[in-house]
Amino acid sequence: MIALVVIIEIKPGYRQQFMESMLDDAQHSVQDEPGCLRFDVLEDRQDSTRIFLYEVYEDDAALEAHGQTPHFLRWKKTVKDWFASETVVYRATPVLQGGTDG
Repeated sequence: MIALVVIIEIKPGYRQQFMESMLDDAQHSVQDEPGCLRFDVLEDRQDSTRIFLYEVYEDDAALEAHGQTPHFLRWKKTVKDWFASETVVYRATPVLQGGTDG
C-alpha cells in the first residue's frame, strides 16, 4: 500500500469552489477506482484555506492510474489557479490503519 498526505493552501475567496471540486474528486476516487482504498479531505480548524488530504492506494500502479482518471484531470484543471502556495505531498507506507494493521 501507498499513502499520500497532501497539504494544500487555497487563495482567499476560493474555498467554497475548491471544496466542491475537491469533494467531487475524492468521491469519484473511492467510488470509481478499485485501487483507491481511502480518500479523506480535512480542513484545518484554525485556517479554513488549508486543506489536508489523506489518500491510500493499493500500490504504485493504482496511484498512477488515479492521476489519469477523468475526475482527477477535471479537478486539476478546475483548481489550477486557486493555490496560494506550492502543494506539499508526502508519500508514506500505512502501518496502522483504521485501528487494524495496515
